[in-house]
Amino acid sequence: MFFQHAAEHGATQAAGHAAPAAEHAAAGAEHAGAGAEHHVPVIVEKLNQLVGEPVHQFQVHYTKPLWDKFFHNFGTTAESVFGPYTPENAVPWYTVMFVLAAIFTVVVILLLKPRKLSVDEPGYGQLTLETGVLAIRDLLVDNVGPHGVNFLPVVGTFGILILISNLMGLVPGLMSPTAATSVTFALGISSFVYYNAIGIKENGLLGHLKHFAGPIVWLAWLMFPIELISNLVRPMSLGIRLFGNLFGDEQILGTISNLAPWTKWGIPVLIMPLSLFVAFMQTFIFVLLSILYISEVSHHHEEHGHGEEHGGHGNELTTDAGGVMTLPSHP
Repeated sequence: MFFQHAAEHGATQAAGHAAPAAEHAAAGAEHAGAGAEHHVPVIVEKLNQLVGEPVHQFQVHYTKPLWDKFFHNFGTTAESVFGPYTPENAVPWYTVMFVLAAIFTVVVILLLKPRKLSVDEPGYGQLTLETGVLAIRDLLVDNVGPHGVNFLPVVGTFGILILISNLMGLVPGLMSPTAATSVTFALGISSFVYYNAIGIKENGLLGHLKHFAGPIVWLAWLMFPIELISNLVRPMSLGIRLFGNLFGDEQILGTISNLAPWTKWGIPVLIMPLSLFVAFMQTFIFVLLSILYISEVSHHHEEHGHGEEHGGHGNELTTDAGGVMTLPSHP
């Protein structure tokens, strides 16, 4: 009887302590949820209020069953991987932010590009665009060769789109889409597909695969699987590198801003130069690595030699003393 009474008394006390703890945990979870909801940009919330329900119904009836069937092979479900399916997150924040980044990219180019290009008196916008174009062009020519200018449109698009995406995190009410793995992995896969498509186009499928084996025949059996695995992990390495730096930068700013009321504006402004450095540096690293990958699969030695033999460089861009990019003149 004594032990039974003691057990009942202990259970009553435990239940009494557990109830406030459970209420406190629930309140903490509710507060965390409210904080997370507040962290979502307002434009994302408004968009999901407008189209969230029909998009959610489409996902539940069509895409979710397909993902569940796929992840069933790995012993998990779509909600375990992607999170709960609700109308509030039917359109993810990173999707909205990346679409905005694409729109901002076009707007920035249109604002910087003058109505009429001038060689004698270029404006500040033209000089800014030419500085970026010439920087990427020089990287392509130095690492790929004179024919590397053919890849300037795609590589340049990578550069300005990633830069705008990185800088969006510094604008109040917006977030960097590159702080989400879905976006950075998509960019990494795009770069991976692009340089492999170049290699297959220029060398053929067998020739493209042959360069994985290396120049030494008796080491081909060892080099081929190593190089193949190294290439297959490149999209992940590009994505993780870009995501980790941008996500870490946002987390540092968010943590410091919430330390005290006086740190909400003062310290983040002081750290902003570091955020700008990270945004530009990560853009440069992504572009440079993409160029190096292209240089591994694109070789136009014969075409280059033929061009030099005739005393020209084809359609290579030239730069005058004033730093203005011009096309070569033809007689």
